[in-house]
Amino acid sequence: MMRRKHARWLAPVAALVLVAAGSTTAGANVALTQISSDPFTNSGSQHATEVEPDTYSFGSTIVEAQQTGRFANGGSSDIGWATSSDGGSTWTHGFMPGITTWSGGGTFNAVSDASVAYDAKHGVWMVSSIPITAAGGVPSVVVSRSTNGGTVWGNPVTVTTFADSGLDKNWTACDDTATSPFYGNCYTEFDDNGAGNTEYMSTSTDGGLTWGPAKKTANSATGIGGQPVVQPNGTVIVPVDNANETSLLAFKSTDGGASWSSTVTITAIKSHTEGGGLRSGPLPSAEIDGAGTVYVGWSDCRFRKGCAANDIVYSTSADGTTWSPVTRVPIDATNSSVDHFLPGLAVDKSTSGASASIALSYYYYPSTKCSASTCQLDVGFVKSANAGASWTAPTQLAGPMSLSWLPSTSQGPMVGDYMSTSWSNGLARPAIEVALSPSGGVFNQATYVPASGLLRTAPTTTVPTTAADRQQIPGAASDHAASAVPLTAH
Repeated sequence: MMRRKHARWLAPVAALVLVAAGSTTAGANVALTQISSDPFTNSGSQHATEVEPDTYSFGSTIVEAQQTGRFANGGSSDIGWATSSDGGSTWTHGFMPGITTWSGGGTFNAVSDASVAYDAKHGVWMVSSIPITAAGGVPSVVVSRSTNGGTVWGNPVTVTTFADSGLDKNWTACDDTATSPFYGNCYTEFDDNGAGNTEYMSTSTDGGLTWGPAKKTANSATGIGGQPVVQPNGTVIVPVDNANETSLLAFKSTDGGASWSSTVTITAIKSHTEGGGLRSGPLPSAEIDGAGTVYVGWSDCRFRKGCAANDIVYSTSADGTTWSPVTRVPIDATNSSVDHFLPGLAVDKSTSGASASIALSYYYYPSTKCSASTCQLDVGFVKSANAGASWTAPTQLAGPMSLSWLPSTSQGPMVGDYMSTSWSNGLARPAIEVALSPSGGVFNQATYVPASGLLRTAPTTTVPTTAADRQQIPGAASDHAASAVPLTAH
């Protein structure tokens, strides 16, 4: 928890139209548009930094949210937001009111873990987050709401409070299928870090104005990083890591959040630790296609000899109980030196089945054997138009970045514990954190998206997914100990 003297930020928190566009990072193959930046000057935070973006799209509207002004020991000065009403061509941005003391009107010292959702029945955009207060305060999960399309946000609504040491990794999703028996229900997942990461779910039926009691799974499961998705029939499926990130689990509700099932194990996780001490981990990135097939991706080294580097892998399910074999996204050959991690998976909900369109953004090192002074951090992107049967050749979106350009945390330099990609108007829009060389004693890390038109061009080459990509190579990583270190709160 934070212990520091407060210094009130005096700049206005009103929405701004971000003018800067077309900034291109060194070495990248595409132009990027900056959609947000850190304006805060409070003491204690590392300025100018933004980390851990999430996005959600509905129609032509995309809303993004991230931590802004990262504290080394947890959380940020505020949650920033950026909204596009034209599919990502232009953006408006600002900062959430009423959460932290730095943004005006709030009482908390810091805030973490932004998650974006949309409730179509009630016409409400939501960003859930976890405020962090001084020692002795009451941990909570809150939701900020917008009823005007994502450019004016109200003071936060409390989802839950817990009288112990902390909550972590919230995620919110809503049932937006008009024919669903639970149309308009919204679900927020979080874990109780103070009780071994016990998993909880809370449900709202009134556009996030009020939230029901926090409910455990039927087997009182522990976990971290759960991401609920909602099928067209109203079933909610929640892929989640176990508490120490060595297995991927799933649980579900078929009664609108009145009860939650026991967890099933999707697979064990084989995790390679990234070089240079980078803060990363195999947290899931979950999405759903138009017919209700769930896709969950994560970083995993099972296809690499000796667990030398991570690939991005995924599994799918039609019911949340039975899951497909783990499949590797063939970004690079399994004998390459490239290390892939922190995936942001997206599935176009206007597509389904064998024609499902998948987009994947991710961070990577060109060489897995690197140190804090030599690691070169890049951002990549691939997509599939046939449910993963083949993938485009990778595109570099940003980089290379030196780890010294990133804000520090208790678990290493940080771009985020997760990242995000969304589809809108047939285009995939990754939101990524890009760092440039610091100057004048401050960082230069901000949130970017690919410029308009980036993904309109049809790929000239594709890489097929082979049978070898759908099974663990015998002996590869078989002696790899389940030694992943779980992410602590915030």
